[in-house]
Amino acid sequence: MSERRSGPVLIEDETREGLSPAEAPPVPDAEQETPRGQAMQTVAVLAGRRRSALSQWFWRILGALVAFAVSVLGWQAVTALLAAHPVLGWTAAVLTGALLLVLLLIALKEIAALARLSKLDHLRRGAEAAQTANDLGAARKAVAELSRVYSDRDALKWGRQRLADRTGDMFDADAMLALAEGELLAPLDAAARAEIETAARQVATVTAVVPLALADVAMALTANLRMIRRIAEIYGGRGGTLGSWRLTRAVMTHLVATGAVAVGDDLIQSVAGGSLLSRVSRRFGEGIVNGALTARVGVAAMEVCRPLPFAARTRPSVSAIVRRALTGLFGQD
Repeated sequence: MSERRSGPVLIEDETREGLSPAEAPPVPDAEQETPRGQAMQTVAVLAGRRRSALSQWFWRILGALVAFAVSVLGWQAVTALLAAHPVLGWTAAVLTGALLLVLLLIALKEIAALARLSKLDHLRRGAEAAQTANDLGAARKAVAELSRVYSDRDALKWGRQRLADRTGDMFDADAMLALAEGELLAPLDAAARAEIETAARQVATVTAVVPLALADVAMALTANLRMIRRIAEIYGGRGGTLGSWRLTRAVMTHLVATGAVAVGDDLIQSVAGGSLLSRVSRRFGEGIVNGALTARVGVAAMEVCRPLPFAARTRPSVSAIVRRALTGLFGQD
């Protein structure tokens, strides 16, 4: 009978003979994972999320109910003061009237802002239709309307004058729209690019140097809202609070629908990948990617707010904007 052995049994693996610990594959480093721009992707999802009809009606009814309750309570308080203390009652009545007047002015301002945004959208659609149909008459009409939109811009005075002098020399829609782009929109495009570069630099810096949770998301949301509003003002939108939020939702919804906020394409990899990310921390990589996505949002906002489509002038390159905005920010590549 063979003797049974107790204890551990050592089984040698002949296939790994001669392999030393120095030749073992390295442990994956979590810091070297490719940054995904999580802050900007979160902002895009939050701003572009579509609410259901039931949810919209819930908030509308709740808002109306709250406004009704506040109005009733305020009316009862004022009438009670008038009965008990006439001086205090009239003071409260005057203050309430002033508050209602301010609210009315705010509402009128928001309505005017939405009307300006709608006017720019109508102008762009008309120019696109004229360009597609090569309709010189429609193109002249769109250019004349564009010149009226910028009639109060002193910086565009000479451009409007040159446009008026050369309008009669244009004999096709493309040339007419190209002339308007060069004389009126070229300086506005430059100002919009400067706003995009500033916002991209701010988002990249905060993401890289502030380690607080959700701080990068808050900064990205604030910077993008301000950037979109400034771009709308540059092109003549001057949107109010509701108009700016509506415009932001339109831009973000378009980006989410087209997958433009996804990281992994050649653009983002060329900006944030390669040797640069191999020498910096993940925080800096996230900052660069968030800055690049902010630039992409800015270019989309230019397309939405611009009163004429990009035709003769080239659509701004996101990679070029990011390169100018972030060069030297985290060191040279």
